[in-house]
Amino acid sequence: MTEGKKRAVVLLSGGLDSSTVLGMATRDGYACTALSFRYGQRHTVELERAAKVAAHFGADHRVIDINIGSFGGSALTDENIVVPTDGTADGVIPPTYVPGRNTVFIAVGLSLAEAIDAERVFLGINAVDYSGYPDCRPEYLSAYQTLADLATKAGLEGRGAVLTAPLAELTKADIVREALAVGVPIDVTWSCYQGGEEPCGVCDSCRIRDKALIEAGRPDLATTYAQAQL
Repeated sequence: MTEGKKRAVVLLSGGLDSSTVLGMATRDGYACTALSFRYGQRHTVELERAAKVAAHFGADHRVIDINIGSFGGSALTDENIVVPTDGTADGVIPPTYVPGRNTVFIAVGLSLAEAIDAERVFLGINAVDYSGYPDCRPEYLSAYQTLADLATKAGLEGRGAVLTAPLAELTKADIVREALAVGVPIDVTWSCYQGGEEPCGVCDSCRIRDKALIEAGRPDLATTYAQAQL
């Protein structure tokens, strides 16, 4: 950790959004500790990509084992639940929602932030082009901040970490533009729900990402499947 610099924890999944947030935090002068989780997800390719993104931005990288996936209840942790490839109806929480995932991850992030005296915990959550997850909404984050200020020694002393979600109100295409502006190696990031050699191009996450890349003028970074449709 660079001495004299303000510190931040960045929750890093290895996907486009969280990688963009790491780039933004680095640009803004934070000495970042990137925090990733091995939580029982279908694949760990995203952790390999997270390590590469963290190295790209010169961030410390920690991976925590916390197997909430063993509870089941999500297509991302239970291979008996099919990952949807044809979208999800409005108002329906998709089967890729992992029960309590962000709540657990943020709690660990706050713990680390307090331990290393970091002033912010950066999150890649997005409430515009998101997949219908209840723990990606601004009201969720606001309520969690209230809890964090009450639940930590640092919070009671008025120096608790601030939960910061700079992408919360951006469209996915704007996130791509921000990623390009801060130098995210987009080709290294992994957003696909599947764990193959290449992104599948048909899961909800791939389709949202591909659409944004095309809208932002970078179809060359989209999946092979998306490029074939152009």
